[in-house]
Amino acid sequence: MRLCFLVEENYRHDGMPNEVIRQLTAWGHQVDVLRPGGSLLHMTEAVRAGTHDAWVLKTVSGGPGLTLLEAAASAGMTTVNDARSIRGVRDKALAAAIGRARGLPLPRTYAAARPELLAELPASEYPLVVKPADGSSGRAVHLVASPDRLAAMIPELAREGLLIAQPYVPNSGIDIKVYCVGGELHATERRSPLHPEHAVRERRVPLSAEVAAIVDQVGAVYGLDLYGVDVLLGPDGPVVVDVNDFPSFRQVPDAVARVARAVLGLARAGQGVAAGLTGEQHGAVGGASLAVRAHPDPVSVSGAGPVEVVLPAQAVDSAQAAASAQDPAPVHIPAVAGEGA
Repeated sequence: MRLCFLVEENYRHDGMPNEVIRQLTAWGHQVDVLRPGGSLLHMTEAVRAGTHDAWVLKTVSGGPGLTLLEAAASAGMTTVNDARSIRGVRDKALAAAIGRARGLPLPRTYAAARPELLAELPASEYPLVVKPADGSSGRAVHLVASPDRLAAMIPELAREGLLIAQPYVPNSGIDIKVYCVGGELHATERRSPLHPEHAVRERRVPLSAEVAAIVDQVGAVYGLDLYGVDVLLGPDGPVVVDVNDFPSFRQVPDAVARVARAVLGLARAGQGVAAGLTGEQHGAVGGASLAVRAHPDPVSVSGAGPVEVVLPAQAVDSAQAAASAQDPAPVHIPAVAGEGA
């Protein structure tokens, strides 16, 4: 197969996806690498339909790679993940609106274009977790204890663009990170960025049926195939606090081969979908992989003050049950595409 990976400068020397690219090449596949942040892009030529079996994105939030991936999808090419789904999780305000409306256990979320607008929130909402709506890798995540502390942080927060604020969920200081790859779920635990005082070694852990069902539902709600979910075990049960497309897959056994097989499976699934469409239908869908998962409706956030990110309730399919893991073995969920080299 011929694949195109979009890799931005932040990940130029990162094992994920570079090791995956090397693995696919070793298996005999042709892999082209574009670096959207460091190249002059001839857009109309770069996304010429039929030149690649699938396009794969590994870029930072807000980087130019997503624009190029969306252009490829609009030309009828398969994308991994689905191009329309990625924006729905990279904008954390949008992700909160979609997830809450579709039944995912996310905290109440407020969005503000300027940090001083958050001062309108009542003291009862504190402590708050405040972070950029386009943040990634734990960047600029703040635990704000009081309105006075928020006022002191306004100059620092003013550099971050659109912000989201969520009431803090009491927890042990440990995040559960669950990765989905090739129809399997793998769970790890690690120190929360809000609790740097905790000495927690990142390690694989068993995955409960309750958390597995939530993570499976996350994939269905946002339309993702390769993704990671950060979960806190709060006093009222598991809470989803972040969703990432194409994460690091740290601690996942044989992660490189698993991700490479998943990419190939999704590319082949996209080819199968494309084979059943006419040229006009294929362009209208915007990429063969778009039929693999359900997709969120667009949401806009506007207003003068901090806006609670809420949508009218919508019907969603029930999450498929997953068996409880007695050890850190992966939990299987119905795969959206087959694996294989």
